[in-house]
Amino acid sequence: MAARDGEAGVYAISVVAHLVGTGQQNIRLYERKGLLTPERTSGGTRQYSDSDLAVLKRIGELLDEGLNLAGVAKVLELEAANAKLRVQLEQARRRSGTGPGRNPGSGSGTSTGT
Repeated sequence: MAARDGEAGVYAISVVAHLVGTGQQNIRLYERKGLLTPERTSGGTRQYSDSDLAVLKRIGELLDEGLNLAGVAKVLELEAANAKLRVQLEQARRRSGTGPGRNPGSGSGTSTGT
């Protein structure tokens, strides 16, 4: 589920496990469950990016809050959908000339005082 966005995988699984404080087997499990998809070298070695690290940290937070892996998967899915919708909303606001705090029906923004 991690967004690639042209970000290169630079970390080996052992480094990632150390950085996020979990075991390599857990990281492999999260991959099998579809929670993240690291890049792979031509030889098949996993390479993790900074965005993969962020996803793994978020998985750890959600697990610490008591969610199971199915719950974690749903939360990550909903967070990604929410982020996508926020981008679309911001783009729509820019196209229409409205933004946060602006009332599209207020015209010039001046008050008539009546």
